[in-house]
Amino acid sequence: MEVYINDECIFCGLCADLCPEIFQMGDEQAIVIVKEIPPEQEDCCREAAEECPTDAIEIRE
Repeated sequence: MEVYINDECIFCGLCADLCPEIFQMGDEQAIVIVKEIPPEQEDCCREAAEECPTDAIEIRE
């Protein structure tokens, strides 16, 4: 699984709060800090994508 942040990110920080091992807040938007998501973090990433208010988190299986 790979995760990306698109240009719709509004810098709300929800993803970083939910999955700090995967997401951090950059200068202008959230960033993904790992290239490939470990299996134990996949559910957390899916939850962050579902909760994102602008659908800025894209998941590729």
